[in-house]
Amino acid sequence: MIRTFTKQLLSTMLSFLLFTATTPFAARAQQSTPTESTGHSGQGVPLSAEDLQALVAPIALYPDALVAQVLGASTFPDQVADVSNWLLQNKNLTSKALMETVDTQPWDPSVKALTQFPSVLDNMAKNLSWTSALGEAYSTQTADVMTAVQVLRAKAQAAGNLKSSKEITVVQESPQIIVIQPTNPQVVYVPVYSPTVVYGYAYVVPGYYYPPPFHSTVVIGFGSGIVVVRGSSWGYSYWNCNWHSTTIVYRGGAYYGNPAWRGGYYYGTKGPGGVSHYGSSYNPATGTYARGGTVSNGYGSVSAGQAYNPRTGTSASTVQGSNSNGSWGSSTVSKNGNTAYTQHQTTSQGTTGSIKTSNGGSAYGASGKYGNSAAVGQTSNGNKYATANGNTYSNTGNGWSQTGGSSNNSQKSNAGWGQQKSGGSSAFGGSSGGGWAARSDSARGAASKGGGAAAKGSRR
Repeated sequence: MIRTFTKQLLSTMLSFLLFTATTPFAARAQQSTPTESTGHSGQGVPLSAEDLQALVAPIALYPDALVAQVLGASTFPDQVADVSNWLLQNKNLTSKALMETVDTQPWDPSVKALTQFPSVLDNMAKNLSWTSALGEAYSTQTADVMTAVQVLRAKAQAAGNLKSSKEITVVQESPQIIVIQPTNPQVVYVPVYSPTVVYGYAYVVPGYYYPPPFHSTVVIGFGSGIVVVRGSSWGYSYWNCNWHSTTIVYRGGAYYGNPAWRGGYYYGTKGPGGVSHYGSSYNPATGTYARGGTVSNGYGSVSAGQAYNPRTGTSASTVQGSNSNGSWGSSTVSKNGNTAYTQHQTTSQGTTGSIKTSNGGSAYGASGKYGNSAAVGQTSNGNKYATANGNTYSNTGNGWSQTGGSSNNSQKSNAGWGQQKSGGSSAFGGSSGGGWAARSDSARGAASKGGGAAAKGSRR
């Protein structure tokens, strides 16, 4: 029973997502010695000047330091998705308490900096295809991206839409350089505008970009001012743009973001303490990026993996472990703003598992070593379902009723644990959403050894 519910619901789903990105890379890695490394370049054809202008249009009019933070963070779209979800789960943290908590996290400084600008981070997370494309462009065409920002600023200024105000100060530093800074250095206002209007040219942002709602009688609006919190090593004041050298500046030095962005690599070591593997890769056929690692010794093994597909806006992360007592793991899958969180544990006494989704769905299941089992769940529209020892029950608002015996379990469970019953989209990327398997040849890509190991661990 639990294999058709908890195992398939919690483990197979994530295993499938990572499998589409990891299988070929894992196979190639197995042909190498433990200390060898392999890699390939995922860099594509350079974008044209006009394409780059369309890509940076949503952020070109941000203050310089915020532009720097967004460009840096865009090279870590997996972290952008995770941190945005983390902020939703920690809304009670504000100001100094938020800064102190973020300080302890392992995220990149550019992503940490954006925790002070949750609306910007949320927009990047909801538009992962655009975020990833922006990060790849900055990594591979740094100077061209910076030039595109300046070209757009000049167009907005020529159209009469970019000028100094109580929120921002606009300075023409040279014929080719326009600097934008907060009028009050202690308070940062995030500009809100439509890229199809503000530049005097209707730029269409690539990557399935959906801009935040904007209702104003002026071309450029502003949200509430954000007071800059000092005391961290990654805060707003440490970032800037060097327009003369066309680079981001962080703590006085040039900053290029994720150094692994342009390709994949795999490393492995083996010694008396055990075996460890680490890998990262890109699948150009499907657009999937992945990375992960595994550590094994005489006491057991632990694997962690992350993957994301910028074309479909899907990301996933997982941690899986096992030892002589059993196996356990937790995973997060996110697509287009919908997120699912799963946990499972298996010992000699049985298996337990749970799943929660950001749209209100949840499910819990367990089975014992003698074959007894039970599971309960609720969909996003409030319908409740349960199964116990082969019998299934439902409650769609008129009380509980038995809907079938064990032979109907698989059919009834398809009502969707944590999915919307009708309409909308789920975090899982079903047949209508594309998800990771957006193309039939997705399994021919390449990704991390660690991701593959993690997926394998989740099927224990």
